[in-house]
Formats: sequence, C-alpha cells, structure tokens
Amino acid sequence: MLRKLVVVGVGLIGGSFALALKAAGAVDHVVGVGRRETTLERARALGIIDAIGALEASTLSDADLVLVSVPVAQTEKVLAALAPHLRATTLVTDAGSTKHDVVAAARAALGTGIRQFVPGHPIAGTEHSGPEAAFAELFRGRNVVLTPLEENSAQDVARVRRAWENCGARVREIGVTEHDRILAAVSHLPHLLAYALVDHVTGRPGGERFISFAAGGFRDFTRIASSHSEMWRDICMANRIGLIEELDGYTVILQELRAILERGDALALQAVFERAREARNHWLEQSGT
Repeated sequence: MLRKLVVVGVGLIGGSFALALKAAGAVDHVVGVGRRETTLERARALGIIDAIGALEASTLSDADLVLVSVPVAQTEKVLAALAPHLRATTLVTDAGSTKHDVVAAARAALGTGIRQFVPGHPIAGTEHSGPEAAFAELFRGRNVVLTPLEENSAQDVARVRRAWENCGARVREIGVTEHDRILAAVSHLPHLLAYALVDHVTGRPGGERFISFAAGGFRDFTRIASSHSEMWRDICMANRIGLIEELDGYTVILQELRAILERGDALALQAVFERAREARNHWLEQSGT
C-alpha cells in the first residue's frame, strides 16, 4: 500500500499508473507534478490526481514512490530537481522507453541516491496523449520491464515490482543493454517507419488526393504516427545507435523485396509473406492478443 504517490507527468502513462493503483486500492493519495497548470488541473478534475504539487520538499519529502513519466530528454533535469527533497526511503522509478540514457541521467542527477532509483519501462500505450487519454486498464496483462541497477536492493526492486503488478502488469527484469536493443527493433523502428510512411505519402505533390483514398491498411500501419512527437523524437535520438542498426537491417530486406519485384518472382514474394504471416500469428497466439 502506497500512502503517497507523486507522478511527474500526468499524461497517458503517468495518469494510467495513478488510475490503476487507485482502482486496485493500492494508493491513498496521488500528487501530480508537471509543466502546465492547465494539464494538472484537468488531471485533478478527472480524478487522476488528488492534489497538484511541485518538485519541492512539501510535495516530495513524505512520498513513498515517485514515477517520472516525461520525455526521456527531460529525465536528468527532473531528477536533479527532486533529488534534494527525497527522504531515504522514497523510491523513484521511471517510464522511459530507453534505458542507457535514463540511467546515465539518474547517476548524474542523484549521485549516491542512485540506489533509490529503479529504472522501469511499461511496454504499453496508445497513440493518444494527455490526461484525457489515461485509463486504469492500460497496463492490464501488458509487459512492464524493470532494469535494476547493482545499487538497488532486492527489497526496493520488489516494491516497484508490486506497484506495477497492482496495475495488472506482467513484470520482467532484463539488463539495460538488452532492453535498448530489443526495443529498438520492436518499438522504436515501427514508430520511425510509421512517421516516415505518412510523411512520404502526404509530402508529395498531390498528397492530399493520395490520402483521400487511404483505408484500413494505411490507418492500421500508421496509427502510431499520431503519437506524441516530442516524446518519440527524444526516444529515437536517445537510442539512435541501436535504431540505425535496425534501420540498416530493415533496408536490406526492402532491397531484397525490390529485387524480387524486379525479377517478377511471385513464389519468392509469397514465401516472405508466409514466413511473416506465420511468425506474427504465432506471436499473437503466444501473447494472447
């Protein structure tokens, strides 16, 4: 049971975390912190938070857990601001989609207080943002990754794990390097491609006419291009080395497909489609989605 939770960034992820814990009866009091007063007021009106706070002692000194849910490039600034006001028993975690940069930012901002920071990443979301997008069921049955540091105690990692489990999430622990390598392939690359496809189609002369004929396939493929642009800019830049490697690999496959089309090899094209179809169906069966 968390007596007091502080959420820095009460949008989709931070807001859903607060709502999920409230729905589970796992938190008494939630305080929201953010850049815009209007956003915080909206979050309070929606029942996501109980009070509006700031990165200062009155908000942080008696907190049990602080969730930092901001674009990853803002992490160090936020952690540096809250560091002087944390009591020794307060834990801090994050929701950042990249971990090497976040951990480096935490070490720079927290110093010896790094033991209180348990890095995390909920692998869940929608293309929507802001407190209006938050809902309590977002993490139910979804993966949340923790990348514990050597300074973290097993007890503190377990406390953060329990918070996410109270949200209905499946919690897994992996290393920082492995996390960033995997997410470059299955999350960051798809977002980059979705943005690129929309820009490719709509940016050409007569693009509006092209888009007027788009239907389900284009909508489904590009859904995530409606995601928060600042957040995804920061993610892609933070994990750009891994993302470039994945982009290079994807480019090779596109070149192979181009060669298949050039020689008119229908059987080779179908073989690629069948492999991908079977792999995707197997993933859906295994994940239960």
